[in-house]
Amino acid sequence: MPRPIVHAFGILKRACAIANYKLNNLDKNTQELIVQACEEVATGKWDDEFPLTVFQTGSARTKQNNCIQTHDTGTQSNMNANEVISNRAIQLSGKGKVGDKSIHPNDHVNRSASSNDTFPSVMHIAVGVEINTKLLPALHKIQQALESKSKEFADIVKIGRTHLQDATPLTLGQEFGGYAHQITNGIARVKASLPRVYELAQGGTAVGTGLNTIEGFDKLVAEEVAKFTKLPFVTSPNKFESLAAHDALVEVSGSLNVLACSLMKIANDIRWLGSGPRCGLGEISLPENEPGSSIMPGKVNPTQCEAMTMVSEIFSVCAQVMGNHTTVTVGGSNGHFELNVFKPVIVANVLNSIRLLSDACNSITDNCIVGIEANRERINKLLFDSLMLVTVLNPYIGYDTKQKSHFFIFLSDAAKIAKKAHKEGKTLKEAALELKLLTSEEFDQRVKPEKMLHPDKPPKK
Repeated sequence: MPRPIVHAFGILKRACAIANYKLNNLDKNTQELIVQACEEVATGKWDDEFPLTVFQTGSARTKQNNCIQTHDTGTQSNMNANEVISNRAIQLSGKGKVGDKSIHPNDHVNRSASSNDTFPSVMHIAVGVEINTKLLPALHKIQQALESKSKEFADIVKIGRTHLQDATPLTLGQEFGGYAHQITNGIARVKASLPRVYELAQGGTAVGTGLNTIEGFDKLVAEEVAKFTKLPFVTSPNKFESLAAHDALVEVSGSLNVLACSLMKIANDIRWLGSGPRCGLGEISLPENEPGSSIMPGKVNPTQCEAMTMVSEIFSVCAQVMGNHTTVTVGGSNGHFELNVFKPVIVANVLNSIRLLSDACNSITDNCIVGIEANRERINKLLFDSLMLVTVLNPYIGYDTKQKSHFFIFLSDAAKIAKKAHKEGKTLKEAALELKLLTSEEFDQRVKPEKMLHPDKPPKK
């Protein structure tokens, strides 16, 4: 079971103990011992006492005793948490022995709760905390690095590419600015999904009715979780939805899936732009983090970009996140009546996606993006070698000027220049002059890449 889930159990059980005490449903001494034990669980002190796996179908035995559970809703993990906390609380009391049940895992630690509302609550707590402490900082980091490169490269005019073919010019800064805005939008998507994540199921107990709880218990639990995490958790306004469906986590996973698509695109573009060093595009130089090929001397591979994209164990980040989203989608669609039993596999995959994206963003930022340098000479050569600069001549010499054959194929004067230059290995200017479509002065005045980066100003009346 992912460690964030274990820690979330500590946070939630702590809140439940405090809420039960405030409602006179738990004595002060028991509450204080449970709270202390829960805080230790929340900080990871007892991680080794949580040996269960994600796949909890059938029966499973917890570490502390032979209590057998037969649900796939996270019941085993809930009981694992109850037993660790109760036994640790007994240790802290100094008055009993582990396993004597003077502080009972069900009667005290699990009071007013069910696995059916506890596990979905820890799912939301774990995901909310991990997004805020790991993913969002990593996304802001990569966004700021890309934005910085956009400003650094703002004056570098280069050739654009569509369909992997030459297109009209833009600046390298504009290109990186597009990447930065993809991440900006990704951050917004993740944040937009959080309000549903902050809704806690606790208080719904078995099917959402709140059987065996006290009125107000759910709100008190949410308030204590919010205080402890410093995140705006609230009680779910509809516990039936919170137990029977996990649309909130499917939504979060969807935003992570879009992020994976964005990062895949960015990483691929960067390694294409850095391809070479002599026989590729070579418009940018990537940091040389590794010696490279085992057989080709001097070859340096774009490993950070490949780590973001390629199918290879943990570093197949984007591909893995996309696969995780499929699993989460299938799990989320399988809620039946009052309970979705795919809880563990849903949250495990969401947390895996969060961790992978966080680690990969930090890695590619530190080891690749911040060290990217522009190869101005190469960029300039490719810019003026491009035939698509001829596009700027369309308003002056026309696009469609001559009908050719009965198939109504139109060949423009601008296209004539490009085709002649390409066929004969000439520059656009040489072709234009030989075709007598423009003078040398007219060509120089109109074909200026730096003036092709934005819309024209409206003509004067």
